[in-house]
Amino acid sequence: MRALFVDDEREFLELMEKRLSRRGIEVSTAHDGLEGVRAVEEAAAAGTLPDVVVMDVRMPGMDGLEALRRMKAVAATLPVVLLTGHASLGVAVEGMDLGAFDYMLKPVAINELILKMEEAARAAG
Repeated sequence: MRALFVDDEREFLELMEKRLSRRGIEVSTAHDGLEGVRAVEEAAAAGTLPDVVVMDVRMPGMDGLEALRRMKAVAATLPVVLLTGHASLGVAVEGMDLGAFDYMLKPVAINELILKMEEAARAAG
């Protein structure tokens, strides 16, 4: 599985990359929403979209909802799992309305995250 993680917390990205790569998941990272959108645009142009995007909602500059909106404009079937450290039902509902596959609250258990990623990738399959 190939996954793109978009989060402004570098430590979180490094931890995910390390833990998931040990489990055979190829992880690429983006440090903000704009970088994530560019990564999806480049991958779409090259025909190498990730199987799933895992993205934080709250980031400086372009937030996760705007990045989701732009990613879906490029690749409508791309499954995106939103992460939020702030339990906000409104944000979650808006994300789902914009086409997110699901959302999870941070901190997230690695096994639960992997299951959600696999479920998202299968659904897009």
